[in-house]
Amino acid sequence: MMDWTDRHYRRFMRGLTRRTLLYSEMITAAAVLHGDRERLLGHDPLERPVALQLGGDDPAALAEAAGAAEAWGYDEVNLNVGCPSDRVQRGRFGACLMAEPRLVADAVRAMRATVRVPVTVKHRLGIDELDDDAHLHRFVAELVGAGVDRVVVHARKAWLRGLSPKQNRTLPPLQHERVVALKAAFPGLRVEANGGVRDLETACDFLRSVDGVMIGRAAIEDPFLLAGADARVYGERGPSPSRGDAVAAYLPYVEAQRAAGVPWAPLVKPLIPLVRGVPGGRAWRRTLSEGATRRGAGPELVAAALAALPEEARSAPHGAAGGGRLVDSRA
Repeated sequence: MMDWTDRHYRRFMRGLTRRTLLYSEMITAAAVLHGDRERLLGHDPLERPVALQLGGDDPAALAEAAGAAEAWGYDEVNLNVGCPSDRVQRGRFGACLMAEPRLVADAVRAMRATVRVPVTVKHRLGIDELDDDAHLHRFVAELVGAGVDRVVVHARKAWLRGLSPKQNRTLPPLQHERVVALKAAFPGLRVEANGGVRDLETACDFLRSVDGVMIGRAAIEDPFLLAGADARVYGERGPSPSRGDAVAAYLPYVEAQRAAGVPWAPLVKPLIPLVRGVPGGRAWRRTLSEGATRRGAGPELVAAALAALPEEARSAPHGAAGGGRLVDSRA
């Protein structure tokens, strides 16, 4: 998720779920090859398992970028063939590549020849007029032939002309039944569903028919949704983390990053939606947001904001009264 799933967000999320696969923001292969790799690829080992999501249309460049991702410790390389933004289209990557399945397959083949970690593709059901199952299945068959390890399918097509990226998140209607049919047509391929899944019950329903579920926007809007994933999906025993547990796990990281000169705003950003929909949420958000303007703001401000929350919001484990809703995710 652009402007959200950076290293700070991912490190914070590890206080809520240890097992969920987390994704980076989409980074272009060209940026990896020519940019500051510490800034682009650096991450805390505690973020793992974590996938690097790449954008691009040059198989050789994508293969080299995938090799860099593996060298930097990423557990998976994911090629984004689903983003419909005009900027991405001008760069000739993202969803527009669904019109060029052989090129996408060549990219997957080049990356598979370079790395040992899984190479996966996130894509749509189709684009514009290329939106029937025949095209979708031809596209996926090309990926299978190239050795793709897994596909993540956003269960709606993308309109590349006439709709904004925001509109493409809600229009046209979701068609998850086509993702289920895709899995039936390719039983040996790992197929994961994406789009509109906002609670764990729905995710578990999908897991009867597909191999996984990716959650994007819901995990941004209410990160506490993920606190039940390890127990519900992976069968781990013991209480799920509370909001207080997650914040406590994140504070040492905040302190270390502040000491290294990282600004306050990006460090506190993942925390702001943590208490969505519970008593004290407005005061929590105001305290943290106003703290971004204070010189020297640090972990003590987060601790103070947490202490001001009602006990139920602060200490209830996930799934308990006041603990919020449940969701499974590959965020």
